[in-house]
Amino acid sequence: MKISTIGRVFQTAGEVRDAIAPLRSQGKTLVSTNGCFDIVHAGHVQYLREAATLGDILVVGVNCDEVVRKLKGQGRPLQTEQDRLSVVASLAMVDAAFIFREDDPRAFLEMLRPDIHVKGGDYIANVVEKSVVEKYGGEIRIVSFLQGRSTTSLVRQIRAQGGGAGAM
Repeated sequence: MKISTIGRVFQTAGEVRDAIAPLRSQGKTLVSTNGCFDIVHAGHVQYLREAATLGDILVVGVNCDEVVRKLKGQGRPLQTEQDRLSVVASLAMVDAAFIFREDDPRAFLEMLRPDIHVKGGDYIANVVEKSVVEKYGGEIRIVSFLQGRSTTSLVRQIRAQGGGAGAM
């Protein structure tokens, strides 16, 4: 079920919570996930497709620019948070996407209280989000990982082929 009638791009988790409240009151299953999504690639698409199959509503938190810089280092993100948000929200399997500004997703998880929170296959089941999600009866699910697909490896490959920051 897609929630296109309420829009897909939100600036905060609170806006998402309010927008999906009618669906949640109907018993719809909320699936959440989060990430940088600097360059959306096949690994992201597979991961988001799998996440979407786990429930009725898929909500994606997109890290703000400052957090991406902390996580990924100098020269990242390659795209602004608003551009990354727009791209993620445009994917057919995503019902809603928002920017989150914290270093980890626990604050937005407290607010959204998803039934399922999804992590990519490069994570283990004992993630920082686990206690928050389970506190409300939710669960953490690890989906498959498409080996060799990452934004970091794509950036490395582009730069190795002579495509520095100015060429991108």
